[in-house]
Amino acid sequence: MTDRESAERLAERCEGILRIPPLAAETTWSLICRLADGYGQEPSCLLGHWRWENHQPRHPGGAPRADTEVLLIAAGRALLARLCGIDEETLRHALPSWEHEEDGLSSPAKADAPQALWRAGSAVIGPVAFGCRLCTGRRTGQSVRVVRYAERWERVCGRHRRWLLDADADQPLENLDLRGSPETVAAQRRWGAVGRRAQRAGVEPGKVFALARAVVCRWWEHSLHWEQEEMWPHRLQQASCGKVGGDVERWRAVARDAVIFPEVVAVAGALLDRGVEELVWTDSGGAGQRPLTGEGHFGRYLGERVGRPWLGPLVAADGGPVITWKAAVIRRRRGKPVDPYDAGPWQVRADQQPPTMAGLLREQTREKTAGGSGTNWRSTVSPEQRMFITSLIEAAQEQLLQLRGAHQGRTADAARLLLQRLSHSIDLLDQALRETALAAVNAGVTLHDVEQWAGLNTADEDDE
Repeated sequence: MTDRESAERLAERCEGILRIPPLAAETTWSLICRLADGYGQEPSCLLGHWRWENHQPRHPGGAPRADTEVLLIAAGRALLARLCGIDEETLRHALPSWEHEEDGLSSPAKADAPQALWRAGSAVIGPVAFGCRLCTGRRTGQSVRVVRYAERWERVCGRHRRWLLDADADQPLENLDLRGSPETVAAQRRWGAVGRRAQRAGVEPGKVFALARAVVCRWWEHSLHWEQEEMWPHRLQQASCGKVGGDVERWRAVARDAVIFPEVVAVAGALLDRGVEELVWTDSGGAGQRPLTGEGHFGRYLGERVGRPWLGPLVAADGGPVITWKAAVIRRRRGKPVDPYDAGPWQVRADQQPPTMAGLLREQTREKTAGGSGTNWRSTVSPEQRMFITSLIEAAQEQLLQLRGAHQGRTADAARLLLQRLSHSIDLLDQALRETALAAVNAGVTLHDVEQWAGLNTADEDDE
């Protein structure tokens, strides 16, 4: 008996026994798991009905990944449809990966076999999150885990006041409690209006959200050292149901996106204001071209928009995505030639992308393994010092980026601009060098190695 005949016989035996409808944007693997639950079996009991071309994705510790996705060829899709008791057209509309095929499934010699391929969902379609079990039970009668594709601005279950967590991390939680954070629920409702404003401005809403999230995630990293910060610690305690205790770093990784979501939406709305671009232009000196400083109208306005009037100087002086956006706005207003490699003000550079929850948890695991032995930079250098060094480097980068197109105009003006910006960049990099050397020495690196790597040659200077 061929694989196809075996699959058809199985489908015929099961057809009409159960009807397991898909949920909107659900992963195919999540549907298979719910199908197995309907038959009172483990998902592994159904795997033998497909011919698998690779192995199921797992975390480094060996646990299966919750964000696993399954890609099926036509024969495999037909089998699943009959097992679920649902027509293929309904499944095609509900499951984003339904007709997604790859080269590993395209062999004509195996076209009749119900082939299947394992993949990580985020690599196939996009961000993957857990669903709300209460909503699942209400819609399907099954109070089981559901995994579905959801953008980061779609993570609030308004009915049950829950935050839907990323499904790609090696941790047991599926949702966070938002009953004590009504501002987070309200922020998702406000995002709809912000997204429409972005579309009217000719910008993809996803890009605006990604930039705002990168900006606020950077603030989140600094916030442990903000004495005036009160909202985020309170919101973190609410989201964790008071379980933060001594495991602050883990909870800051798990709950970060839920805690900062209201500020992300507020910053996204602020960056779309034409008035904000005028503030940036004024702070830059307009045509006068003065370096951006730690004081300015833009920083104060942004701080007020997120309910933190004291945040202004910190925002204005911070490097990272916000200063990259400001520099792009200034270059455009000054009519600088368009760099073919410049993706525009709304594109977040790869080095400024915030780490995912999964990435943060993996890094914490590595740091615990290092045990403070001095072999891990992050375990021996404080977050505040690391961020200060990064801010200096990124500020120097932005000073140099603003020199694009500087070789034009009157000789005196071009020379003044080049020399001032280069001098300021050198000062910033020199300070970053000193701070890094100090951090390395305090972390246990020998003074001789630090001098050699930094090219300081202090011994030669002493001899002279």
